[in-house]
Amino acid sequence: MPMIDVYAPASLFPADADENLVDALTHAVLRAEGVAQPGPFHLDNTAAFIHRLPEPAIGTAATPAAPVVRVQIVTPPASLDREGQRTITREATEIVQAAAGADVRTWVILTEAAEGGWGIQGTAFGAEEFAALARAAAAAADA
Repeated sequence: MPMIDVYAPASLFPADADENLVDALTHAVLRAEGVAQPGPFHLDNTAAFIHRLPEPAIGTAATPAAPVVRVQIVTPPASLDREGQRTITREATEIVQAAAGADVRTWVILTEAAEGGWGIQGTAFGAEEFAALARAAAAAADA
């Protein structure tokens, strides 16, 4: 159940690109976590935010208003193994570049929430709570 934030210059992506970015990045992260066929449990609990910022708000020390993108993906503890980290970094970069229609410098920041540091609907989730959610989702799928 990752959370995805994309920070980009306002004009970098076409006006209608946000929905596709949300969908493509969500599925890519879930695949990297080992979820080949996500169901409602995964899709309802994965959030993505596209932040379109004014061009002067994004840049590098060498290039003010540079066309750069930051993708930050926050996951529950131990959701991504090393291969998953490599996979999502590559795929997120490809998704961003396809949406932009250009080769833009893309930083992918992977952050793992601390045990109990993942909150949804007023509950701080840790291994115990995530295991209970997974059991409930599996039971619902079997019903």
